[in-house]
Amino acid sequence: MTSRRLVLLRHAQAEQFAASDDMRALTARGRRDAAAAGRWLQEQDLLPDLTIVSSAARTQETWACVADAAGSTLAPIVDGAVHQGSTDVALETLRCTQGDPGTVLLLGHNPTIASLAMLLDDGAGDAAVLARVTEGYPTCTAAVLEVHSPWSELEYGGATLRALHTVRES
Repeated sequence: MTSRRLVLLRHAQAEQFAASDDMRALTARGRRDAAAAGRWLQEQDLLPDLTIVSSAARTQETWACVADAAGSTLAPIVDGAVHQGSTDVALETLRCTQGDPGTVLLLGHNPTIASLAMLLDDGAGDAAVLARVTEGYPTCTAAVLEVHSPWSELEYGGATLRALHTVRES
């Protein structure tokens, strides 16, 4: 079976206010954290073959900083449903993945990203990692899951949570 990995990344720190929620940009710290996340993904050999990003400005800016720091030229798929959608919508988005990319990065918002990490986990991984997810999912946190099926067949409980990493740059 082909090895598949899913990285669920919450956007980096964004400004509190903008003309609309969709337009909130990253703070300076958010840009630094996102760049550090890109370096971490590269160091962990987790650069995605496919990236799906919410339509919000802060997620698109997060990906731009991640990709730049990681040296990736991958153009993301921007999906408005990821911004407003539930875990069911996010799961369906992943199921619609074309081809068979080895690593998919879904960059979105809480509570959806944290809930999806918990719901996809089959409980076979490190219990301490799952406990950390339940304790909170700060900005610029990435959960890494090993997916056990083709993307089109992904179900809740169909992946193993392998790692959780929160980036904080000063």
